[in-house]
Amino acid sequence: MPIKTTKNGWILETRTVGYAFNVNDSGRLEHTYWGVRLPLDTDYPAPRNLKGWVSFSGPGHLTPEEYPAYGGVNYVEPCLKLHFADGVRDSVLQFISAEVRDGEAALDIHLHDSDYPLHVVLHYRVHADYDLIERSVRVINDGKTPVTLERVLSAQWHLPALGEYRLSHVSGRWADEFQLQREPLTVGVKTLESRRLTTSHHANPWFAIDRGQADEYQGGVWFGVLEWSGNWKLLAEVTDFGSTRVSLGLNDWDFAWQLAPAETFKTPVSYAGYTPDGFGAASRTLHRFTRAEVLPHKDTIHKVLYNSWEATLFDVDVKSQSKLAEIAAALGVELFVMDDGWFHGRKDDEAGLGDWWPDTKKFPNGLKPLIDKVQALGMTFGLWVEPEMVNPDSDLYRAHPDWVIHFPTRKRTVARNQLILNFARTDVQDYILDKLDKLLAENAIAFIKWDMNRNVSEPGWPNAPGDPRELWVRYVQGLYRVWGTLRERHPDVIWQSCSGGGGRADLGILRLADQIWVSDNTEATARLAIQEGFSHIFPANTMEAWVTDADAAHVPLEFRMHVSMCGSLGIGGDLLKWTADERKIAAGCVALYKQIRHIVQFGDVYRLRSAAHAFSALMYVASDQTEGVLFAFRTHIAEPVSLPPVYLRGLQADALYEVEGITGTRSGAAWMHAGLTLQIGNMASTVRRIWKR
Repeated sequence: MPIKTTKNGWILETRTVGYAFNVNDSGRLEHTYWGVRLPLDTDYPAPRNLKGWVSFSGPGHLTPEEYPAYGGVNYVEPCLKLHFADGVRDSVLQFISAEVRDGEAALDIHLHDSDYPLHVVLHYRVHADYDLIERSVRVINDGKTPVTLERVLSAQWHLPALGEYRLSHVSGRWADEFQLQREPLTVGVKTLESRRLTTSHHANPWFAIDRGQADEYQGGVWFGVLEWSGNWKLLAEVTDFGSTRVSLGLNDWDFAWQLAPAETFKTPVSYAGYTPDGFGAASRTLHRFTRAEVLPHKDTIHKVLYNSWEATLFDVDVKSQSKLAEIAAALGVELFVMDDGWFHGRKDDEAGLGDWWPDTKKFPNGLKPLIDKVQALGMTFGLWVEPEMVNPDSDLYRAHPDWVIHFPTRKRTVARNQLILNFARTDVQDYILDKLDKLLAENAIAFIKWDMNRNVSEPGWPNAPGDPRELWVRYVQGLYRVWGTLRERHPDVIWQSCSGGGGRADLGILRLADQIWVSDNTEATARLAIQEGFSHIFPANTMEAWVTDADAAHVPLEFRMHVSMCGSLGIGGDLLKWTADERKIAAGCVALYKQIRHIVQFGDVYRLRSAAHAFSALMYVASDQTEGVLFAFRTHIAEPVSLPPVYLRGLQADALYEVEGITGTRSGAAWMHAGLTLQIGNMASTVRRIWKR
């Protein structure tokens, strides 16, 4: 029974985790437990019914309230802040009723303002098989006058009382995304956020919290994510009284939402979980859930792709692309992707965005001749698009200059020679839908790389139907509508989310896209850390990883191939310049990847030695533990050196395994506890298959 109703509260249980809260004596929803599942219902703590401390600190400082609203003498970070039409700017929420639904897997808690016709529904769902709890909120205006929402977060997650905690998160910038950070939480509020219209390169709506003693394999870790692709905010707060909580949801910066009578506002979903088995187990929980419950093509093996951008830039036509396709096919590539430059007027990055039909000078007979050529070589065809952008030098902008995000009285900031179309407008959505639907309907396109190469400026919406600050949310809703409709009409297309690299990576976009372009930085040694940070949140089958020529002068091709083989393998170098020996190495690696990719893309990842070390290693293990694959990388360690042993993980202790290239059959316990020693030179790597005897 995932959700149990007690006398004054509820217990939510997964396979291994328990989560409980109650209505306390003052009528507040008080969180009481989140951790290892307890044997008996009576084992879960009762509410503490704390009353506050003198006149300067209300109950909110001590009481872990499930969803606090701004009001009264509570001075902690609220989840809800609003103002009513008469000028009242707080809300006093009272518990009204609860409803268990969907075979006892879902719970709705109904709250109501004590004096105003405002209805708030806290939604919970238990994903028992994945040890995750889902939370979101609906705010309903039952009155006759508008209510303006100023903050509506999805959830507040409470840690056990009086703990000294450490926060793990990722930070970065363009070409340096997903850098893992760990820092102690002290009294005050730690804020992580995006104000850029997308998830951003600089942070991600993911957290992991431990007591400072957890590692990859042991120790309690509380973790969570937000399923949203726009502005977001995470508030990790420690009060003066040792209460620690993480609030997560839409960013309230520059946000307002006019909630008309009878209207409902629904927040994005937040998922969170707990594991006693370290950061690795937390990652694998999110990976399994994402693969099984989020991704559109859940069981699809991703093909090895080639992208022509670095070879031809904007200078594309049937002849140039066909020559590259021939070489790619000979390497074993299965998907040929033509990047930027194919559409109307696109001679460089200063023109054409918005005019989504083939350029008649470059492709006088459309895309079909090139697609036919690619298919004749045994590959499928893919294409790059950037639908949210427009160049001032385009037919679209000349016809509809008002369709971009802008303030009427301000100069429009052009970044990368482009402006952002206002996807909050239905006419903009309909235009893009029409153009891309036609493109996909008329051509055999199997893959789309959807890019977004700038962040917002002048975030105005002239003549908006409501508050112009609704732009931040309605834009993402419009994006979801366009992308979702295209998915429905063309269900077999594989989509990739790109925003100048990892600028839009989140579970919201993975409801629509099967892959994420992790970073524009394709230098292999830098990618080791980027990919490691990414792996804390997302599974390997979502991680598109190219081999390019960016570091060809100092990093061997085999090393570069192995780094990219840790995810969904792609090649993006200029194949016209590759030597016969390089093509032979690449073909061999592609063939090896095809043998192991079902393990990489769908297996459990174990980070054996961090990329922070000059000698790093990770492995993937199939869900049935019958086979695995080990990757090891050495950047530079001065000689002489004896590399430390590598201790495998995820094997059956009493089963016998062989490791390719290592003499002898040993038990899983031996490989995991006695380890194995690898001989790898500087700037070298190895891939070893593992299988059960």
